[in-house]
Formats: sequence, C-alpha cells, structure tokens
Amino acid sequence: MRAVVYTESGDSSVLELVEREAAEPGPGEVRVRIVRAGVNPTDWKFRAGGMGELAFPEIVPGQDGAGVIDAVGPDVTDLAVGDRVWTMLAQHTRPGGTAQEQVVLPVGHVTVLPDSASYDVGAALGVPAVTAHRALTTSEDGPDRLVPGALGGQTVLVAGGAGAVGNAAIQLARWAGATVISTVSSPAKAALATAAGAHHTVDYREGDVVEVVRAIAPDGVDIVVEVAPAQNLRLDVQVIRPRGTIAIYANNGGDEVTVSVRETFSTNARFQWVLLYTVGHEALRAAAEDITAALVDGAFGVGEEHGLPVHHFPLEQTAAAHAAVEDGAVGKVLLDVTAD
Repeated sequence: MRAVVYTESGDSSVLELVEREAAEPGPGEVRVRIVRAGVNPTDWKFRAGGMGELAFPEIVPGQDGAGVIDAVGPDVTDLAVGDRVWTMLAQHTRPGGTAQEQVVLPVGHVTVLPDSASYDVGAALGVPAVTAHRALTTSEDGPDRLVPGALGGQTVLVAGGAGAVGNAAIQLARWAGATVISTVSSPAKAALATAAGAHHTVDYREGDVVEVVRAIAPDGVDIVVEVAPAQNLRLDVQVIRPRGTIAIYANNGGDEVTVSVRETFSTNARFQWVLLYTVGHEALRAAAEDITAALVDGAFGVGEEHGLPVHHFPLEQTAAAHAAVEDGAVGKVLLDVTAD
C-alpha cells in the first residue's frame, strides 16, 4: 500500500511517499481503507517539531479520515467489514495516521458514517467537529450532550467562524438550537459563517465588537468558542454572561494571555481549555455519537454551501496539502487516498 511518511522534523519537504505492507488488526482493532483524509494544523505542527521530538522513528501523519473497514480483529462485534466509517485521533500515540491507504485503529477511534454523508464530510469531522462539540458541552448551566434543543435559549459566540473548528461550532450550535454570533475578518468570511448557519456576523476590523454583541445579547453570551485568546480574551470577558464559559481551543495570535482579576471576578465565568488528546474516552465517544446524529439529521456538511470550501489534493501531493494548511487556506484541505 502507499503511505506518506516522515522520519525527521522539518518543513513539508520531509514528507515522502513510500510503499509499505498493510498491518493486520489486533484485538479490539479494525483496519480501514482510507478513501479521504483530512489535514489539520496539528499535522504540520507535529511534523515541524512544534510539539517536541518525534515519538516514533517513522510517522504517517493524519488524525482524521473516512473510508471502509476491510478487516476486523478478534473480539470486535460492533463493526464489520464493509462498514463506512469516519476516524478521529488516528495518529495519537500511534505511528500510523490517515495519510495512507490502509490504517489499523482501535474501535474507539472509529465511528460508522451514515450512508447520507459523503467521505468528504467524514474526513472533515474528527479534530474540528469533536473540538467544537467539547467547547459547546462544558458549561455550568449548559448541556453535556448535543441534541436538537439542547442549547435552546442560549447564545453562542464563535470567534473565527470561517475556520474549520469555527464552522463546526456554528453548525452544531445551530442544530442544538442556539442563537449563533460569529466574528469574522472580511465580508467573504462573513458569507461563509452565514452559510454555516450563524444568525449574526460581526467584522472585528470594523466598529465596536462588544457594542454589537451586547446589542444582540444584552445579558451576555452563554458560550464563547475562542481561537485567539491572546487577542480576544478581554473582549470575551466583556460579553460573557454570569456563569458563562469561554472555551479556548487554540493559540492563534500569541501564546500568552493577560487576565484582569478584578474584571474577571465579576463574571463568575469559567475558562475551559480544550485539547482532544486529554479529554478522555467518554467525552470523545459522546462527541462522536452526537456528531453522527447531526449528520443523520442533515445538519452538518462541507462545501461552499455549508460555509467550508473544500480543497482536494491527491495522496502524492500531501506536502502541498500540508503547506496549504500552514499558509492558512480558508476551508478544509482533504487528501484523495483511494477510490470511493
């Protein structure tokens, strides 16, 4: 089978297309023939060495993908050969991710993909959608699961609604009944956030964002899904309602934040840090189930019409796909790995 690997940290030129033998699944594992693989910022950050030394001598990148189970290991009963599935955290603590034609995964990292959902959609879930789910389900006064109506009466502010996580947060929050506000940096990105389902968009480069958000939500917003805390945290504190949650999942724009203790005290708000690698199995499975339910309801999609343009690269151009994500491509970058 074909696989993309790297054996040292560096820029995208360290990625190499090679031939490897497909592994056999062990107990509690399945093997997935990957049709489509997603590329996320964590993929290039790990490859570039930003997350520390390489954990394995040879690594196949890629946490997310979608495909068909072609082999099952002993004791696997809930999944079968021929099942269409989507993956999450495929390369977490393992050397082999989704940038290869066949990958062996624990059953807990594999979820059945509804027939109504394309492989493009399946490969775009994983890191973005599960992160968004976690951000929306850790509030003191909010739900720990998402279903239609779970966020009814609540207002969610999504920073960067044109990004992959922001897009997923808008779609899931809208499906769960929230009023959704998204901050954006241009009219084009406002159009994408609106297509995803945002009721309101605010261009943070134009006017007073706090004033606009407070006009929409006079009592404050219930949840902030935050991508750039170094830039936005003071704004978030000014628009959060008492006992609201500011869920932070990235460090865009800087690694350090300054918090005014006196100003923050009055909010009784919680700061929820979100990183999928340590949220725990129960949270991951809950997210997978709820996201799949949204797929069944037709409430989650990709493409321009859903606010998330898709950019396809063949497997042999994985380096170019990584470079596109690193350069800030708007939308979702996918690898075409095997035929549908």
